[in-house]
Amino acid sequence: MDLKNKVAVITGAASGIGAASAIQLAARGVKIVLGDLNEKGLEAVLSEIKTKGGDAVAVKTNVTIEEDVIHLMDSAIQIFGAIHIVIPSAGIFKDAFMVSPDRETGKVKRFMGTDQFMAVINVNLLGTFLALREASIRMIDNNWNGILFTISSINKEGQIGQLNYSSTKAAVALWPKILVGEFHAKRIKDIRVVGIAPGYVETPILMGMKAEVLDGIIKDVAIGRLVKVKEIVDSIIFSIENDAITGTTLEISGGVIANGLAK
Repeated sequence: MDLKNKVAVITGAASGIGAASAIQLAARGVKIVLGDLNEKGLEAVLSEIKTKGGDAVAVKTNVTIEEDVIHLMDSAIQIFGAIHIVIPSAGIFKDAFMVSPDRETGKVKRFMGTDQFMAVINVNLLGTFLALREASIRMIDNNWNGILFTISSINKEGQIGQLNYSSTKAAVALWPKILVGEFHAKRIKDIRVVGIAPGYVETPILMGMKAEVLDGIIKDVAIGRLVKVKEIVDSIIFSIENDAITGTTLEISGGVIANGLAK
């Protein structure tokens, strides 16, 4: 699919992969609809895109609220006339062990709260579902060809302390296979679905870690460094432009090694 004059809706667009995707796609002629709760971040990304000559709008969006997601998708159509690319990159993590006994008494001292569990489920899973559902309805009804993404993680394989997060990332890694199967069953030929599963990415959170902790992460990455955000976005762009890529999740991890094998 050619990028020029296509319309992309991106959630989690105020920072991270969402922001980087928006900026790089805009530079290639894609019209961008930015969605996020962080209005200050949205304005910064919007300003950067426009300063570089790109075309974009920002819509404050809570991806866990159905009406907000509907408004985001309708705004894309009202302003730019179509939807072709959807990148639901809004995501959070709230790490905790499910149960943590006290070392002295052996009794459970802390546990993952229901609010911790559901907050991650709602943003990462429900938010992705709403974005893909509402976009696909409009794309099908208007005969717009395009591509839907899911943003997974290498931790879809499982990570202790991330029962909530890893569960959401395992789920959305499966969605491309399920949705492409459903689209095929319903003779929907022109909408592809691709998952992107980043490894340890060069983000402010990771770069802000203590040196020894960061070194401990990098020593188990085959390429010997963190993955760059641009490398994730380049994979997204490659997937958009290559019409043969669909029904799969691409791992962009640099070769994370666990138990002697690339994970």
